[in-house]
Amino acid sequence: MSVSFPSKYFSIICNHRFVMARTVIRRATTGDIAQITQFNIGIAKETENLNLNPTVVRLGVAKLIDNPNFGFYLVAESDTRIVGSLMITTEWSDWRCGQFWWIQSVYVLSEFRRKGLYGCLYSKVKELAELDDNVCGFRLYVEKDNAVAQKAYRKYGMHNTPYLLFEETKTSVSLSSK
Repeated sequence: MSVSFPSKYFSIICNHRFVMARTVIRRATTGDIAQITQFNIGIAKETENLNLNPTVVRLGVAKLIDNPNFGFYLVAESDTRIVGSLMITTEWSDWRCGQFWWIQSVYVLSEFRRKGLYGCLYSKVKELAELDDNVCGFRLYVEKDNAVAQKAYRKYGMHNTPYLLFEETKTSVSLSSK
């Protein structure tokens, strides 16, 4: 990413009216790798019924945390317990002469869902983007049948785009743990 934020910009207290306990939104550290790995494995299973290889996912999470140019994770911590996270990566837009921040790997523990926790995470993303003149907007992809998540994203100001997502993965890359 083109900008590094001082650590003081990565910690806020979220007091959303539905979040039960005091929740801190902060940048993930190496100490969070195991929990984020579990979240990523969980979301793949819940949304796509995929069994990811835990070793590969852990290496992927660690690589991003160790390489801020790839992006960053935010975590939501309630009473010292990580209860949610999301990942930000970037895409350069020559049409806008700016970066889109891609929101990926969104996961909130089931008992914290529908209580405003994603809204706290997204608010922090938007706050951080205000500190970076290169950021022109936010994008994410969502499983087409995940109506609950789509409703949440619309609630916070996002909308459908006219684009479809296409993908080709190198044959040497495997998602499943087999």
